[in-house]
Amino acid sequence: MDKFVIAITRTCGSGATSIGKILAKNLGVEIYDRNILRLASDDSGISEELFARADEDQKQSLLFRASQKVYTGGLIPPEKEDFTSNNNLFNYQAKVLRELADESNYVVIGRAADYVLRDKPGLVRVYIYASREKCIEKEMNRQKIDWKTADKFITKTDKYRRDYYRYFTGQEWENMQNYDLCINTTQMTYEQAAKAIQDFAENMLADK
Repeated sequence: MDKFVIAITRTCGSGATSIGKILAKNLGVEIYDRNILRLASDDSGISEELFARADEDQKQSLLFRASQKVYTGGLIPPEKEDFTSNNNLFNYQAKVLRELADESNYVVIGRAADYVLRDKPGLVRVYIYASREKCIEKEMNRQKIDWKTADKFITKTDKYRRDYYRYFTGQEWENMQNYDLCINTTQMTYEQAAKAIQDFAENMLADK
């Protein structure tokens, strides 16, 4: 593949982060997830701690769940008092992702990257999910928690991701039409899923 970005959206417990890491290693490219906060901090001059705090604040915000602020690419300048608002912090993350897409190939997890990069050439949008039982087992093992706690954690995390996606894109997170490839990892190893994504991306981009 020449120019590409593989943007992965995922349900909690589906193994997408592990799959993304395998995929990035196989392709010899970087993977971006929460580490994008550091790059956005460097770009904006806003502390990384503030970006991280915004991530957590959004999970608790009722306004965030009830309204929308669809990303359009604008940035609030430093002299404005809402320069460090959660919306502007998202805008800086998006700015970094877009600039990286102009310079390099990479894999990105979450961050509504499929929408942020929708006009970039070589974008492959992937949605990864698994059965509820599989996701619960994954979180039980990862966090060393019981079934009930894992079930509640998944419900809360997926609700946040659904609200986050709707707020910044105006679209529905689970609408399969938003993606080029949807993969159910219930019966797949992470290596098999990574290989399936790579094969699909290569075939998709070869036709363009």
